[in-house]
Amino acid sequence: MSMRPDAPPGVRTSQQVQATLTGAVGHYENFPVASWLCPPALRPAVVAIYHFARTADDLADEGDAPAAWRLDQLSAMRAELRAAAAGTTAGGRWPAVFNPLATTITTHRLPVDLLDDLLCAFEQDVRHTEARHRYASQAELLDYCRLSANPVGRLLLHLYGIDDEVSLRQSDAVCTALQLINFWQDISRDHARERHYLPGDVLARHGVRLEDFSPLVADEAVRQRCAAAVAELCTDARSLMNTGAPLATRVPGRAGWELRLVVQGGLRILDHCASLDFRTWLARPRLRATDLPLMLWRAGRMPSSPLV
Repeated sequence: MSMRPDAPPGVRTSQQVQATLTGAVGHYENFPVASWLCPPALRPAVVAIYHFARTADDLADEGDAPAAWRLDQLSAMRAELRAAAAGTTAGGRWPAVFNPLATTITTHRLPVDLLDDLLCAFEQDVRHTEARHRYASQAELLDYCRLSANPVGRLLLHLYGIDDEVSLRQSDAVCTALQLINFWQDISRDHARERHYLPGDVLARHGVRLEDFSPLVADEAVRQRCAAAVAELCTDARSLMNTGAPLATRVPGRAGWELRLVVQGGLRILDHCASLDFRTWLARPRLRATDLPLMLWRAGRMPSSPLV
């Protein structure tokens, strides 16, 4: 499989994306969907949205390409998104992404502004990584999640025909919680890439700095304060997830069960964070096959709530 001459190593080309379209859909970190539980009638639309997000995420994140190249590629994706929305996709760089997406936009009247929000989030990641940006507060971090995570849930609710305000707010809570859980799960990985999501106001409250979240810092008192900061952040994420969780019991059919498992998967990761005494910068918690029976049991016990 040949690489495009303008594609640095590590970044997915349109040919590579095309190759994945016939396989099982993986997991874009803010897009835990498109499994066998996804309603079959909606699966092509979900896959089209997923591959748009996956490709943009790879352009922003994978390989060693300079920031300027990444931003140029994301700008080109925005132009192709607008073309797809207008029904003119021929001749683009990523036909395997935008031809199916154009069909999905037309068929389901997809809100294109939500897709554009995702591109804004990826662009922000590129700029922040280049500048080694540090989030000053939880409020600033939540504003980022509004662009990077919440559009995914709203796009899926749109496909399911759910648009009431309660459901949208609960969807935002679930998606933001998933994004935050991913951050606190991946502290070691993100810091190695010069991506820093630990909010400054929480760190200051516990008397620690970003530099203290290094495996080379062996002072036990410092580690305890770092763990207390992560514990607070995990507690906030759990509270947010529980706020949005009732949505999963109101979404009908297989989609509702998918969402139940998404919620329980996020909560289970938080359980693993706690089992590590919240020292997730030293060891990365992750789900295992042995977690599935407990997740299924908890998903089945989630209290039902009528659709608003």
